[in-house]
Amino acid sequence: MNILLITSSYPPEIRSSSHLMQEMAESLRDRGHGVFVVTSYPHHNLADGHNNRRFNIITDENGIQVLRIKTIPAHMVSYFIRGFSQSILPYIFFHKIKKLIKEKIDVVIVYSPPLPLAVAGRKVKELNGAKYILNVQDLFPQNAIDLGILKNKFLIDFFERIEAKAYASADQIVVHSENNRVFLNAKKEVPYEKINVIHNWIALAPYKNAQKTGRFRKAYGLENKFIFLFAGVLGPSQGLELIIEAANRLKKNTAICFLLVGDGTEKIRLVQMAEDYGLDNIHFRPFVSKEEYPELVKNADVGLVCLSSKNKTPVVPGKILGYMAASIPVLAFLNQESDGHKIIQDAQCGFSSVSGDPITASEIILKIYQDKGQINNYGKNGFKYVSKNFDKEICIDKIEVLIGK
Repeated sequence: MNILLITSSYPPEIRSSSHLMQEMAESLRDRGHGVFVVTSYPHHNLADGHNNRRFNIITDENGIQVLRIKTIPAHMVSYFIRGFSQSILPYIFFHKIKKLIKEKIDVVIVYSPPLPLAVAGRKVKELNGAKYILNVQDLFPQNAIDLGILKNKFLIDFFERIEAKAYASADQIVVHSENNRVFLNAKKEVPYEKINVIHNWIALAPYKNAQKTGRFRKAYGLENKFIFLFAGVLGPSQGLELIIEAANRLKKNTAICFLLVGDGTEKIRLVQMAEDYGLDNIHFRPFVSKEEYPELVKNADVGLVCLSSKNKTPVVPGKILGYMAASIPVLAFLNQESDGHKIIQDAQCGFSSVSGDPITASEIILKIYQDKGQINNYGKNGFKYVSKNFDKEICIDKIEVLIGK
């Protein structure tokens, strides 16, 4: 089959979505499918050394045809510009698809967010008679409403109409946890049998092969520190001010440090908070490449996950799986509704708590630091659980079954 993947992010951009889509593309290629990817031209969330890299509009990347299309920026801009950019994105994508992809597409898979990309999926379906699968990660616009980003009633109605049409036009919908399925069925009246739970996956081999070299500890000047690592996008959904507040409460414990690796709209504010508190136990560093990431994680003692308590949907942060694959404990501060709590509890790979309370957060951080004897056990439990439930090939098997339904 010829399969088209539509996503706003793809490597070298560093996001969990870009890595998931690349791994899906590579696995489907290895299974004998013709694979095409349509994505935005990379400008943001890049590792050092990639900022000046140039791409052709079409490149053959190990047997995968990748179209990178220049669009209006949607990162590090105002919410108005982001909304406008994402609203016209599907039409730009579809125009280029019609112009540049001559093969008949049998299946189109759209990764959301951004939700408006569902429009491109529907149009490809109509043009080719293709099967259309919508992979829903964040429940937009509900998550933006919960975070207070989207308040205008006209815009809420506009995006809810797009959402309803997206769910109606898709042949099958994929969500990454059972409670996301329940939410779509109960709140959005999507037929239960149309919604498929396929967990986000992790490619285990890079983590098995990565060594705990200490290279990043040395480069960052943290050789003798107990490192709590957060690696990813520093945005409003994460609520990372909780970590700054907890770090302030723990600043007298000079062995503990917090390493935040990444970038995003909240970075400037978070850096300013740390400076205002006079903290030297918070360290900000830029993104590292996908290839270096497993080694970075293995340099840490504990993997941090954070979601704002303002979130009201059952989202599971993908970085949980990376920490488990690297055999380090997971410490998660999540909104009450997140299915991440259950995963961590079932795996016995660390601790989770409802986010929002710096006192509770600092107490749990101190507890896992003082309980060093259990760290290896948490790491082993996590690796065992992720190998059994979230291995890439297990999850892609389910997607291929869905494609052939």
